[in-house]
Amino acid sequence: MKTTFKTVVGAGVIAASVLGATAAQAAETIKVGVLHSLSGTMAISETTLKDTVLMMIDEQNKKGGLLGKKLEAVVVDPASNWPLFAEKTRELISKENVNVIFGCWTSVSRKSVLPVVEELNGMLFYPVQYEGEESSRNVFYTGAAPNQQAIPAVDYLLSKDGGEAKRIVLLGTDYVYPRTTNKILRSYLNAKGIADADIMENYTPFGHSDWQTIVSDVKKFASTGKKTAVVSTINGDANVPFYKELANQGIKAEDIPVVAFSVGEEELAGLDTGPLVGHLAAWNYFMSVKAPENDAFIKTWKAFIKDNKRVTNDPMEATYIGFKMWVQAVEQAGTTDVDAVRQAMYGQKVPNLTGGMAVMNTNHHLSKPVLIGEIQDNGQFDIVWNTDGEVVGDAWSDFLPESAKLTADWTYPWVCGNCEKPKYAAK
Repeated sequence: MKTTFKTVVGAGVIAASVLGATAAQAAETIKVGVLHSLSGTMAISETTLKDTVLMMIDEQNKKGGLLGKKLEAVVVDPASNWPLFAEKTRELISKENVNVIFGCWTSVSRKSVLPVVEELNGMLFYPVQYEGEESSRNVFYTGAAPNQQAIPAVDYLLSKDGGEAKRIVLLGTDYVYPRTTNKILRSYLNAKGIADADIMENYTPFGHSDWQTIVSDVKKFASTGKKTAVVSTINGDANVPFYKELANQGIKAEDIPVVAFSVGEEELAGLDTGPLVGHLAAWNYFMSVKAPENDAFIKTWKAFIKDNKRVTNDPMEATYIGFKMWVQAVEQAGTTDVDAVRQAMYGQKVPNLTGGMAVMNTNHHLSKPVLIGEIQDNGQFDIVWNTDGEVVGDAWSDFLPESAKLTADWTYPWVCGNCEKPKYAAK
C-alpha cells in the first residue's frame, strides 16, 4: 500500500509538473484572436482586416512585444457563416485562451458572437460602422455609430452642397444593420419634412447579383421631378453587380447620387470606377487624407503586404485604433486580464489617421470625425465635406423614442449599457 501510495503521489507530481510546464509554455505569448471571414460573401471586405491585425501584431513584436512577451495571432475563418462566428469565438476563448479578439464585419456576425463573449467574459474589438442600439460590457465599438456616418450623410444629401434631395431611396442587404439604420433614417427624414411617400426602401439577400429590376425601380421613383438620392447599406460582394448595373442603366451621380456606408477603397479596387465618378461614401477615414500619420500607416501597410497597389480603408483605421488602445490599456493595467483592461480602456487616446485624436468613451464607442468623399476614376475618394472635429458615438439613437431615453455608461454610478437611471444611486 505504501508503494502504491508513493507511486500515485509521484504520478500526481509528474502530472502537475507537466501541466505546469504546459501552462508556462502557453503563457510565453499573449494570444490575439483574429475572427474575420476569409471565404464566402464577406471575404471581399474582411480579409484585409485579418491582414491589418497581423501587421499590427508584427509591428508590436518588433517593439519588443507586450509586457515582455511576444504577441501570437490565432486566425480562424468563420467563412461568412453567422452561426460559425459563435462557434469560432468559443473556440478562441475556451480552447485557444486568447486574451482579446479583433473581428466581425456584419452586425449579424457580431450579434452571433455577443452572447459568447459575454458568457465567457471575453473582449471583442468590432471595427465596422453599424446600426448602434447596443453597448456591451465585452465589446468595444471602434467603427461608426449612426450619428457618426448615416445621419451626417443624409444631412449632406439634403443640403445645398449635396444637391438638396427631396426623395430618398434606402437600399440595403437584408439583415439587422441596414434595417435598423434605415429605421433610424426614416424617423430622421420624417422629422426633416420628408414624407413616407418620398422614401423608397428595398432589401436584398447577401450576395445578390441581379440588380436590373431594382435599379429600374429607382429610376422610376426618381422620375417625378423631385431630386432623388440613394442611401446604400448594401454589404459585401453584392456591391460589385449593383454599381455595374447603375452604369449599365446610365445612372450618373449628378442625376441620382448614391452615398454608400459599406463601400470603400477595397471594394472599389475590383470595379471600373470610371462610370461611378461623383457617387459618394461616408466614412471616418479615407486613404486620400493628407496627414503625416496616414502617410506613415500607408507606407507600413504596403511594406507589410508587399504590394504597392493595395489600398487602405476605414475599417482598417478602426482596427488600428482599437489595437493601439488595447496595447495601451494592457500596459496601463500591467496585465491582460479582461476586467482590468476594460477599466483601463476608458479615456484611452490614440492619434487617428486623419490628423485628430480618437478617444474611447465610457459607452464603449469612439469619438471620430465624419468625412464624405466622392469616388474618383482612380478608385480613391475626393473629400467634399467633413465635420470640424470628432463626434462622440451614440450607442442609442436620439431619433428612436424607445432609445432616446437610454444611457450607456460602464462607469459608476451607471455601470450599464442601456439604463434609464443610474444603477447605483448615491446615498
